[in-house]
Amino acid sequence: MQPELYLSYSSAFVIGLLGSTHCLGMCGGISASLSMALPVGRGFRLRQTLLLMAFNFGRIGSYALIATLVALLSTQAASQWRWAGLLLMTIAGLLLIFMGLSMGQWWQGIRFVERVGTPVWRALSPLTKRFIPVNNAGQALALGALWGWLPCGLVYSTLGWAALQPTVPAAALTMFFFGLGTLPSMLATGYAANWIRGIKSNQGFRKISGVLLILFGLWTLPFQALLMH
Repeated sequence: MQPELYLSYSSAFVIGLLGSTHCLGMCGGISASLSMALPVGRGFRLRQTLLLMAFNFGRIGSYALIATLVALLSTQAASQWRWAGLLLMTIAGLLLIFMGLSMGQWWQGIRFVERVGTPVWRALSPLTKRFIPVNNAGQALALGALWGWLPCGLVYSTLGWAALQPTVPAAALTMFFFGLGTLPSMLATGYAANWIRGIKSNQGFRKISGVLLILFGLWTLPFQALLMH
């Protein structure tokens, strides 16, 4: 494995961790509902953990699958056209900057990007009703796999970054580590919804996360490559 990929995977994890308050607005409700639907009693915590883990790993698996599909196209384009790599880097950097501006509540232009996935979600969302209410881990896994296709600016931002990876497996792993970064907040939503809601509304946390995402985006932009050309 190339050393630079370790940086990509760790950075993807950090992006997921920083942007996870955005995930709470998109997926937090369904994650919390998995816990609330369970009867309190013996074995409650075990069942709760099982359902939350199944749902979230279904969601993360979808991120990896989407990255695989995108990378199949992006790696082929980059191999045929030299400018394609620069274009992908520019798009990925701008998406992260847009996401940072949204996280900091300075500009919500990322919502226009989220509309790109609306047709796919419109086709898949009716299928989620088949698995609600969730009674077992299999249903939670399937629901999470469908929920992973929900239009999300943070996912799209990282997806553009994952498309820069040199191989398809590397792109899938980038999104997998991104998903792992969102996992703590998503699990905490199920275990301690009120505490997480407080973090989500903390303006200082949101602005710091937004600035860091913007810095990630600026770091991704191909300034050096453009200067060399």
